[in-house]
Amino acid sequence: MTIQITPTRDIATCRHLRRVVFIEEQGVPEADEIDDKDDAAIHLLATDAGRPVGSARLLLLGQTGKIGRVCVLPSHRGTGLGAALIRAALVELRAQGMTIAKLGSQTHAIGFYERLGFTPAGPEYMDAGIPHRDMTLPL
Repeated sequence: MTIQITPTRDIATCRHLRRVVFIEEQGVPEADEIDDKDDAAIHLLATDAGRPVGSARLLLLGQTGKIGRVCVLPSHRGTGLGAALIRAALVELRAQGMTIAKLGSQTHAIGFYERLGFTPAGPEYMDAGIPHRDMTLPL
C-alpha cells in the first residue's frame, strides 16, 4: 500500500466514498448523508497509489473541531487506514487552533476511538437509524 492522506477540495470524490460506505453499505438515507456543510468543511482524502479509499470531514465550531463522515472502503479496513485518517484529522484540527476534537461514533466503533484517546461523553442516541455516542479528545 502507498497511502497518502491530504486535505482536498474534491468534495465529489469524498461524497462518492461516503455514498459507497454509508448509503449503499450501511443503508443511511441519502437525505441524512448529504447536507449543506460540505462547502464549509475541511475534507481529508486518503488514497492508495492514487486511488481514493477513504475520507473524513472536519467542521470548525468555535474552539471545537468536529470529525465526521469518516469512511474507509471495505478493501482497506483492518489496515490501519481508519486510525491514520483520525490522526491526520487531529493534526489538521491542531493546526487550525482547535482545543477539543469531537465526533459521533457508531457504538460498535467506540473501542476504536478510545484506543486513539477519545472518551465517550453523553448518552447513546440514534443518527440515521444507527446507534451513536459522542466522544471527545482535548487537543
